Amino acid sequence: MTAYRGLTWDHPRGTEALRRAAAGFSAPPSPAARHGDTLTWDAQPLEGFESHPITDLCARYDLVVLDHPHLGDALAGGALTPLSALFGPEVIAEWRATTVGASADSYTAAGELWALPLDTATQVAAAHRATVPELPTTWEQVTALAAERPVVLSLAGPHALLTFFSLCCALGEPPDPAPASGLVPRDTALAALELMRDLTRRADPATFGLNPIGLLGLLAAGRAAYCPFVYGYASYAARAAGAPVRFGDVPRLAPGGPLGSTLGGTGLAVTRRTEVSPALARHLSWLLSAGAQRTYLPERLAQPSRREAWRDPALDAAFSGFYSGTLATTEGAWVRPRHAGYPAFQTAASAVLRAAATGASSPADAFAETVRLHRALTL
Repeated sequence: MTAYRGLTWDHPRGTEALRRAAAGFSAPPSPAARHGDTLTWDAQPLEGFESHPITDLCARYDLVVLDHPHLGDALAGGALTPLSALFGPEVIAEWRATTVGASADSYTAAGELWALPLDTATQVAAAHRATVPELPTTWEQVTALAAERPVVLSLAGPHALLTFFSLCCALGEPPDPAPASGLVPRDTALAALELMRDLTRRADPATFGLNPIGLLGLLAAGRAAYCPFVYGYASYAARAAGAPVRFGDVPRLAPGGPLGSTLGGTGLAVTRRTEVSPALARHLSWLLSAGAQRTYLPERLAQPSRREAWRDPALDAAFSGFYSGTLATTEGAWVRPRHAGYPAFQTAASAVLRAAATGASSPADAFAETVRLHRALTL
């Protein structure tokens, strides 16, 4: 009999379904299903999920919901158990084959899958439904909307860097993941930063420090009209909640150009300190099952990773077209590297780029410093 503890992130999307499922795991209704193990979930703020040292969390918890760039630090610290030690190859192959886009690949390193691809999200476009009846499809339409309505950019925490990366992808130059690289061509970087500056010149500076949850709260309340790149939360489009936010694919920088986006989502990892019982292994596997992903999790505000769920017409209708409207962007989203030290780089580089995007420093100097920080990952 083991009392397991997990750590997730503090939003209903990250807590509600996991905690309800854990209650059922800890006290099965059927006597035949009782195993004696228990599972409880703690939560940390989104900022902790994005930047708290992962090895510290893994030393204190049995299960950790993490972001894929944390893998480098986690593996360098020997903090995680590879899922091949817990699940058969056919189970892992099925997860790889059925998840949306690069969800499973993002938690893969050194030939192993290190976290269950529990939740899929990427940067998508979002708008106040009543204010913006049709989402812009090109950047020209974005700038036209910004001249009339409050448009915001996601810049807080690591998000200035992630928005910059998405724009570089949309310009046809995905970042080079090699630590010693120059990231992207200089002209591409300066063009991306100029696009960011063009929007921040007209934006309320109070929005620059808001994380995606804060920005979506503004959109839901109608205090902002549109954001071209923000991590999607289907719950803000739930019909049951009035569907205040409209989501869709990110705008193209030119008609027919690429949809640029930087993959997010969450993975559920098992820490090295944990002895996984058969009951816990079954519970974790169930979280990625078709049934749980199509009904149980979304009904409790979680966001699924399986493609069947994303393509389910009933689920899509319940969330006002969130899944069909953002699927193309999600399928093509760029995956960040999993180098040791990458979360710290994200934080530092984002601060540098945020200053440039908001007019506090030179774009050229900011890009040079970002490249220097990236190359320092190998030192």
